[in-house]
Amino acid sequence: MELNFYKYQGTGNDFILLDSRQKKIEKNPFIFKKLCDRHFGIGADGIVLIQNDDEYKSDFYMKYCNSDGKESTMCGNGGRCAIFFANQLGITSKNKIHFRAIDGYHNGFINNDLVSINLINIDKNSIEIYPEYVFLNTGSPHHILFVENIKEKNVYKEGKNIRFKNPYSEKGVNVNFVKIFEKNALQVRTYERGVENETLSCGTGVVASVIAACETNKIKDNVGEILVQTIGGELRVSFTKTKNEYKNVYLTGNVKFIFKGSIHI
Repeated sequence: MELNFYKYQGTGNDFILLDSRQKKIEKNPFIFKKLCDRHFGIGADGIVLIQNDDEYKSDFYMKYCNSDGKESTMCGNGGRCAIFFANQLGITSKNKIHFRAIDGYHNGFINNDLVSINLINIDKNSIEIYPEYVFLNTGSPHHILFVENIKEKNVYKEGKNIRFKNPYSEKGVNVNFVKIFEKNALQVRTYERGVENETLSCGTGVVASVIAACETNKIKDNVGEILVQTIGGELRVSFTKTKNEYKNVYLTGNVKFIFKGSIHI
């Protein structure tokens, strides 16, 4: 069987995009894992399937699987690539896209190669602040550590150690190492579960890091967009902070089409 695919990247976080609207592509963890293999497959941090969502009246449904082949929680950069891909497929000719994912509805905006996605609202009561770390869920669960020597951190070793640690157990957690700079700028490095390694960028991790920094008063919350540097490039995060929640949460950054092709599976 020949499978047509498209490859995109959002600040270095790369994905295989599959159009599953007309010819439904069944989720197969073994095949998806093989496709993501960087030596024997196409190579990617994950797979995004675009499906029809007529029943729920959105432009499309986004199904996301990590490079281990298993369906996972929301992926911010994967969502931004899905928005760009859907626009190129002609699902909508507008610069605004409304779609659904595992964690609910999202809006996306396109301005040339800059793509914004809004993520879920964050209830302040759901943010867990501890002396050594912060935990919160931005569509995916994130463990946030504030560090100074971020360049020297062994993200793979330290992240892997925390990933399955209590209280996260079998489901695990994404682990983010965050350095705060002056003028409300951050640098973030992330160990992603499901990829089981450091990725060049993690969208939901960047958003979680910004909100954690804001909740612990490490950055100001009234400066508009907050710049975040990842290994793969720059992302910007904006939100509206109220008494009880963070809402209108947006993640913005570049998306690039890399190539398309077909592969025998």
